[in-house]
Order: sequence, then structure tokens, then C-alpha cells
Amino acid sequence: MKCPFCGHTEDRVVDSRVGREGEFIRRRRECLKCHRRYTTYEYIEDVLPHVVKRDGRREPFDRQKLRGSILKACEKRSVGVQAVDDVVADIEAKLHERAEKEITSLELGEVLMEHSRSSIRSPTCASPRCTGSSRTSISSWTRSRG
Repeated sequence: MKCPFCGHTEDRVVDSRVGREGEFIRRRRECLKCHRRYTTYEYIEDVLPHVVKRDGRREPFDRQKLRGSILKACEKRSVGVQAVDDVVADIEAKLHERAEKEITSLELGEVLMEHSRSSIRSPTCASPRCTGSSRTSISSWTRSRG
């Protein structure tokens, strides 16, 4: 594993723990050169569907991109990082259940909004493009954009 601080490739594992229901392994590592510690996560490599963008481009599903988008949408709200990670894991599980090779970005957004209604209160959109009042939920803004 490459140290994120100095780039050295030799380290030792200080601690290993199994994460949420065996879905991943969390390892604390210590670089043998700079002696700084960092955390890595190991996930089973799954074949997830490709996301079909509005312009027709296809790109592989990226859990970090989804996580980053949710964190950005919730940055001014009191939503914990663990809650966001749980949402991402649940959405990833739903994509596995579908067993399809592709999903449109619109469908992925709908899955996210459906899930967030029950676990994270829907973030609001202050964009002037939102219809109706100046603060409308993202779900209605997404629907209005078609």
C-alpha cells in the first residue's frame, strides 16, 4: 500500500476490523518510513452497472462520486457522515439486486431520492431555477427539470 503522506510502499498493519455486516475490512496502517498512520478500506470487487448520462455517455458506477455528491448536498445540514455512508451502501445494494448492466443517471437519482426520503431528510435547493418558492426540495427540482 502506498503511504498517502510520503509515497513509501512499505507499511505494517496495526489493526484490522470487519465493517458493517462483513461488507468491508477497515485497516489501520503505519508507514515504515515516516511512521504516520492512515486508514484503508477493502471492499469486495463487485461488478456494478454503468451509469448512462443524459448525453449518452456511459461511465462505471463510482461509489465515491455518489458519496461526495450526497455530502455536498447535505453540507449545510446536520447529517452525519455515517448516515451518508449507510445511504451509499444501501443504494449500492439496490443496484446489485437489480442485476442490470446499465442504469440511467435519472433512474439513479430517483433511487437516491426515494432512499433519502426515508433515511435523510431531503436537502433543499436555493437555486433560482427551482420553481415555486425560493426554497424547494431537490426532488421537486429534479422532477421539474425532466
